[in-house]
Amino acid sequence: MAYAIFKTGGKQYRAEKGVTLRVPTLVGDAGAKLEFNEVLFGSDGTNTKAGTPLLKGAKVSAEIVKHGLGDKIVVFKFRRRKNYARKQGHRQAFTEIRINEVSIG
Repeated sequence: MAYAIFKTGGKQYRAEKGVTLRVPTLVGDAGAKLEFNEVLFGSDGTNTKAGTPLLKGAKVSAEIVKHGLGDKIVVFKFRRRKNYARKQGHRQAFTEIRINEVSIG
């Protein structure tokens, strides 16, 4: 099975055809096509290629499935004996993408 390691949003993801991934928010509506050219590593099942730092001609094609917010986390700051306590919630935005094609060039 062909797969590739690509970079987006400062993080690295393993892409295979048909897999859905949650990546940091990307611009575009649901159904929009995307192409990631920053491919670091790739394999077609028999051969593997590693970039220095990127693979030339390699790309990962995907489409946007939806945008959303992740699970809520609670940020709680506390200083004992100082009458100080702060509670804050946060939900990180994400874009869910489906991988359509992996080409390692």
